[in-house]
Amino acid sequence: MKLAISACLAGAVLVAGATHAAGASGATSTKISGSTALALAGVIAPLSPLLSGAEKKAVAMLFAANADIPYKKPIVVTADRIVCRTSNVDITLRNCEVSFGKKVKTVNGSTANEIFATEALAGIPSDGAAGSNFESLTKLSCTIDPNAIRQKDGSGADCTFQPGN
Repeated sequence: MKLAISACLAGAVLVAGATHAAGASGATSTKISGSTALALAGVIAPLSPLLSGAEKKAVAMLFAANADIPYKKPIVVTADRIVCRTSNVDITLRNCEVSFGKKVKTVNGSTANEIFATEALAGIPSDGAAGSNFESLTKLSCTIDPNAIRQKDGSGADCTFQPGN
């Protein structure tokens, strides 16, 4: 019980740390930084057709707590739209659709669960209907700077996105 309460409080602190700013279209953008931003970039980067193999490997190594990587340039992880779904009726259902322009990648199972959980950690509100739970975001843009992360001062990972849609 203590562990569940601690995890809930930690999530609340992280969500409270997210900042909101009005975008040009009037929609609300959210900015996250630090470990949560690295986690969000870390679960999306492997799916991206926009990143090179070296960039995907660098993000994976950073996300696996290895800051000593040969890659030096900032890496930008983007996705146009992410929609994840779980169910409290069909408890085996876990899937996410991640859109990169016209390319859509669908993932299921543990990969979808990882994205769903990371979205929740980043403060994406869950919505539900008829036994389904949804989380979605648009306009994801994460900048991962390996040189800043090497400093181990909490910097080097920043993301912006719009919740919902």
